[in-house]
Amino acid sequence: MQLLWFIPTHGDGRYLGTATGGRAVSFPYLRQIAQAVDDLGYTGALLPTGRSCEDAWIVASTLVSLTRQMRFLVAIRPGLVSPGVAARMAATFDRLSGGRLLINIVTGGDPVELAGDGLHLGHDERYELTDEFLTVWRAIASGELANFKGNYLDIQDGKLLFPPIQQPHPPLWFGGSSSVAQEIAAKHVDVYLTWGEPPAQVAEKIASVRRLAEAQGRTLRFGIRLHVIVRETESEAWEAANQLIKYVDEDAIAKAQTAYARMDSEGQRRMTQLHQGKREALEISPNLWAGVGLVRGGAGTALVGDPQTVAARMLEYADLGIETFILSGYPHLEEAYRVAELLFPLLPLENLPKVEQQHVLSPFGEILANQGFPAQPKEKVATVS
Repeated sequence: MQLLWFIPTHGDGRYLGTATGGRAVSFPYLRQIAQAVDDLGYTGALLPTGRSCEDAWIVASTLVSLTRQMRFLVAIRPGLVSPGVAARMAATFDRLSGGRLLINIVTGGDPVELAGDGLHLGHDERYELTDEFLTVWRAIASGELANFKGNYLDIQDGKLLFPPIQQPHPPLWFGGSSSVAQEIAAKHVDVYLTWGEPPAQVAEKIASVRRLAEAQGRTLRFGIRLHVIVRETESEAWEAANQLIKYVDEDAIAKAQTAYARMDSEGQRRMTQLHQGKREALEISPNLWAGVGLVRGGAGTALVGDPQTVAARMLEYADLGIETFILSGYPHLEEAYRVAELLFPLLPLENLPKVEQQHVLSPFGEILANQGFPAQPKEKVATVS
């Protein structure tokens, strides 16, 4: 299992839907989160994309020299950048970071935002463009000479002079719930992502994409994007969930849902359908809470509970075929530490962090006055069955 975290380039805070307890995006704060991700042993972090976010490539570039091992999942937007330029950007970042780039292909689901960027294509047309883009991008990024003429792209002798470290190219990640999106995933990408839907719905998606990939003679890995609210007890976790939306009123919900309704994203439609803009019955599956989606687009669900329960729910997704979890929590700095402390020991992680040798006998906890370190718990659960 791999765990990635999230770098909130659109802002952060202790509550949703309010400026109360909010934190502005700043370089020092983003640096703190990235270095926490790096030090704690997360595989890497997702950087979001869109006009509400700071540019993901520039943010990642400023953070790469301040980190040692974490990987950066950065978006490429077909239709907003050419495949040749995108291949050069990816190769340069991959070389200068020592092979730490992951690429998130984002077709986009908000026609209003896309029109502001000069892209005026319908849903299926955008995915057809994405198909052409990935055909060309994969060829160029793999060192081939690309000549391609399609409905949207006309590429003549496209090539890359400086190759990436990762071969044949940095891994491609992609999320999309529509049938055309799943077909493109099966044809081109390495990791298919879903937002945090109930396990039965995730199982259906995985089965569908697997069938399509097998028809292409390919295999894919699978990941899920979730928020997480984990506390030492179940009651504390649910109280934290309720506190997160304590300032969310009906006007804020209505405004957010109106914005989501204009989108032609199948994934967003499925997210909205989970809660239908209503506060009642937000626990849509055991320990899966849709409260985040009341006022946040995209990933709108969170796993809520004590460490053993949350770990068990994650392992249920793992049993379906999910290998990678992209997690987040509010505020992202503190929650990165909390998740590492409470969940890492309970999960079969691929890259457990290595604690460097200290000058003292124990690096954990505060030294008690004139007494040394506090006693460690006598029993510690290592895995969840």
